[in-house]
Order: sequence, then C-alpha cells, then structure tokens
Amino acid sequence: MSDLSSAKPLLQVDDLRVSLPTARGWAQALRGVSWRMERGQTVGLIGESGSGKSLTALALMGLLPERARVSGSIALQGQELVGLAEPQMCQLRGARMAMIFQEPMTALNPLHPIWKQIAEPLRLHQHMSASAAKARALQLLERVQLPRARERLEAYPHELSGGQRQRVMISIALACSPDLLIADEPTTALDVTVQKEVLALIQQLVREDGMGLLLISHDLGLMQDQVERVMVMYGGAVVESAATPELFAHRAHPYTRGLFAARPRLGLARGTRLATIPGSVPELMDFPAGCAFADRCSLAVDDCRHTPPQAESIDRKTPGDAPHVVSCPRWRLP
Repeated sequence: MSDLSSAKPLLQVDDLRVSLPTARGWAQALRGVSWRMERGQTVGLIGESGSGKSLTALALMGLLPERARVSGSIALQGQELVGLAEPQMCQLRGARMAMIFQEPMTALNPLHPIWKQIAEPLRLHQHMSASAAKARALQLLERVQLPRARERLEAYPHELSGGQRQRVMISIALACSPDLLIADEPTTALDVTVQKEVLALIQQLVREDGMGLLLISHDLGLMQDQVERVMVMYGGAVVESAATPELFAHRAHPYTRGLFAARPRLGLARGTRLATIPGSVPELMDFPAGCAFADRCSLAVDDCRHTPPQAESIDRKTPGDAPHVVSCPRWRLP
C-alpha cells in the first residue's frame, strides 16, 4: 500500500444528506452528517428512535430505499461510495464492509442451514468451494464461541436461541475480515447476560482484526463501556460528538443533557420520577427549518427554529484528542 493510501482515514463522511419520498413530499432524513473514522477506532452513534441512526448505517452500506436521494460524500479508504453502481457496491458489502443487524431472526434466512449463510460471502467474494467454505464456517462459529459448533452447522435459525443466532450473524459479518464493521443495536433482542457476552465478543474480534467499529445504540451505559468516541444524533444530524470520557463529563448540547438526565440511576429515592425530554421526535416533514430539536428545547429562541446551527469546537485542553464539537449556539447557557 502506498504512503498516500495509508494516510487516508478508514471512513470519511462529509455533508451526507438523504431525502426520502413521503405522502407529503420529499423529506430530509439525514441533514449534513459528517465524521471521520480511523482503522481500529470504535465510534458510537446514539439517539432516540427516529433520530437517523439506522438510516446512517444503511446509507453507508448502500442499502437505502430505491427512490432515496443521496448527496455528500462517503469515502471508504478514499473510494467514493455515493453514486457507486450497485455491482461495485456488491463487491464491497460483506468483503470490505459488513453489518450486524438488529434482529437476527429476521436477518437470517429461515430456509437455509446456518453454514450456507456464513459460506455465502466466502463463496461470493473469495470464490471458495462449498467444502472449503463449510470448513471456514465451522472455524468462524468456533471463533464466536457458539457451543457445539460442529453439531450446529446444519441447524436452521429457528433451532437456535437469540444469543446463538446473533453469534451466527457476527460470523457472517466477519467471514471476509472486513475493514469496517457496523453493529446496529446488536443486543436489542438479548437478555442482559447474553448482551454482555456478545458485546465482549465483538470488542475482542475488533481488537484482533484491527477493523473499525461503528456501534449504534440508544443505551448510554453501553456506549460508555464499548466505544472511544460518541456521536449524539437527533433529527438526522449529529448534534454533538466527543471522546467518550469527555462527553460523559461535559455534556454541551441541550439534547445530550436531556438524554443523560433521563437515565435511571442507582441510589434514587423510591418513587423519584426521572427527568424526561418533553414531546417526541417529530415526523420528518415536521422538523423546523433550523435546529431540529428547537420545538422540544427549553433554551430555544425564535431564531433557533429558522437558522440551522453551526458546529462549534469546545476547547477542553486535551492535546491529541479529536475535538469536542456541538451544534448549538446556546450551549453555554445552564
């Protein structure tokens, strides 16, 4: 690899915008999303349902609805993905970038045994024979610590538990050793004990393979333990981003403060009501022209509803760290 290519980030997203058709016209679903990820870095994307987290992942993978309009840039180690023809995207999916979906029962094909589903990217991208791909599938299942892996090669998804199905999904995602792994709510359907096992497994595999990880969740506690940097998303835009310890110590955006205030905490007196963010995430067509959070924000003034906020760096005097960035002109107010 040349020095020029090695200097390029693993992933560079610049001013990514996605519009979707609705009964009321075209709606902006992603509004200027930008960030940079290096190889081996772990980044978290957090926000309420409807904030644009999963849509961002689908945009990266080139899996948006057929009529979606996309602008901006998504560069994977310098290769532009926006506007890339579908045959070329198919060469990247599963090979250089892979995704662990929310619900393995719906993501897995109920009509095929699990070894064939793990073998598919191996046969497609690495041109393995069926026997070689099946042997590799067994190695992957053993790597993700699926109990009695050899016996379960011929099992169908409905014969496995939720945690076991998620391990199969991880095996499929890792089959071709991708550079970028996207995990979209990978523990949603799992109980707490299995959640910890699956997350620990993902972290171990990311460290061993040196891939970049984009972890999508609505769980703040999970983010604190699992990623180096957190991006807070609302209304299709990243409203705040910082190194994880910095974000947890110094929340700047009113929406981020609201998320943290709503967390359940140990030691609260019995009957204590948690703080809530008023209202709910609006429909895409109902967001104000300015700050998407303005109608739910106690600090908002009329100008907030009409003028899109600009990203601003907060100097916390942490040399070498990526900057703490917030998109709110009133973040200094208490």
